Amino acid sequence: MAAPSSRRSLLLAAPALLLAGCGFRLRQAPKFDFASLRIAGLENNTVALELRRELRLNGLPAVNGADPVPPPVNGVPAPGPDVVLTVLTDQRERAAVGQTAAGQIRELQLRVRFRFRLRSADGRDLIDDTEILIERELSFNETVALSKAAEETRLYEDMTTDIVQQVVRRLTTVKVR
Repeated sequence: MAAPSSRRSLLLAAPALLLAGCGFRLRQAPKFDFASLRIAGLENNTVALELRRELRLNGLPAVNGADPVPPPVNGVPAPGPDVVLTVLTDQRERAAVGQTAAGQIRELQLRVRFRFRLRSADGRDLIDDTEILIERELSFNETVALSKAAEETRLYEDMTTDIVQQVVRRLTTVKVR
């Protein structure tokens, strides 16, 4: 009876051993080389708001340029942010790319364009002007316009999430010191 039990244990442990041997690890929370970040520029646009939320979820204080400055403690002013992420462009685009012979739209191209730069508190460029552009195709049919509008909204949300993840990955590679 001991042999089938040990054989079953070995079969259950084999996938874990194979994954451990290939270097597989669960995704960890990102680690940043700075303690705080200020988002400036177009900080109230869609991608910037989502980025701010994501950074806060990952333990990085991210404030907008319009947020109030914390009051001084014992006469000492609160320290400013370590880095400033300036949002240069945050826009959504929608273009018709396919039409029928009658001129009806059959395919749309959705784009989210996000341009930013990152500077240290002393003004050094840490990430030069960088543009992230994500495009998705959407078939279109007037008879199901309401469901296509919902699909378009969902695609924009997914593209925003993709851009935020790309920016967070780039921020983890920055060395401030």
